[in-house]
Amino acid sequence: MKRILVTGGAGFIGSHLCDRLINEGHEVICLDNYFTGSKSNIVHLMDNPYFELVRHDVTHPYFVEVDEIYNLACPASPVHYQYNPIKTIKTSVMGAINMLGLAKRIKAKILQASTSEVYGDPLIHPQPESYWGNVNPIGIRSCYDEGKRCAESLFLNYHRQNDVNIKIIRIFNTYGPRMHPNDGRVVSNFIVQALQNQPITIFGDGTQTRSFQYVDDLLEGMTRMMDTNDEFIGPVNIGNPNEFSMLELANEILSITGSSSNIIHHPLPEDDPTQRQPDINLAKEKLNNWEPEVQLRQGLEKTIQYFDQLLKSR
Repeated sequence: MKRILVTGGAGFIGSHLCDRLINEGHEVICLDNYFTGSKSNIVHLMDNPYFELVRHDVTHPYFVEVDEIYNLACPASPVHYQYNPIKTIKTSVMGAINMLGLAKRIKAKILQASTSEVYGDPLIHPQPESYWGNVNPIGIRSCYDEGKRCAESLFLNYHRQNDVNIKIIRIFNTYGPRMHPNDGRVVSNFIVQALQNQPITIFGDGTQTRSFQYVDDLLEGMTRMMDTNDEFIGPVNIGNPNEFSMLELANEILSITGSSSNIIHHPLPEDDPTQRQPDINLAKEKLNNWEPEVQLRQGLEKTIQYFDQLLKSR
């Protein structure tokens, strides 16, 4: 049994990670300030003697004895990270400093949940880890993009200077149950609109593409990365390379829900990438042949079922 700290543990991805680690027999400390996380995501774990919930903001130091740290704390959807951009930067940068300082003191292994947003609006397709990105450092998305890029730099420098045992993954678009219904992400937006028979809003002409990964596939890649030998630190892309346009996604959701929603178009937001697709060859090589197993329709069916129950309970 390991003692594991998960920052952002009450969030969409963090809560699923807490579930998985508890089910594997570990002791889990879940740290969250509930800016985007919710107690409802982890309430089913509250009575488990191996689960501990702590309300805390990672921009302030935290002291605990653990074996491993998963640093997931940061708002990850444009609606949330642009709501308070200074707070977003602080969470990425100061949160990384505080968690790395903790890992250094207690000699814990620490994994940074970075993002495909470090690639910006990419000029290379698909994006390998060696690509440095095409990011607007002063745009409205820069609080998240540059915050995560700085966090990666901090992780590498703590490793080089202080020999901290680090792992870095770059997470591509991930969806699944427990997504916030108002987080502004395309999958949750389309599903909620379809279930309520409201117009499905597509920004731009709908030809821009994304690669959608179901949360279970991300967790498998994330935990495999944590278990790699100390020499491999990443970064490594964790995402589904199957690429879909916004129109294809909308039509798939309409097909599953049987919704009467029509599709309307709005202008494309500033700095919104037109393409995003991971090159996962490194993940296949280093993470024991990891690759996504859940296909888009299968994952959407599970996610739609969750949102349908959520909306009916309101």
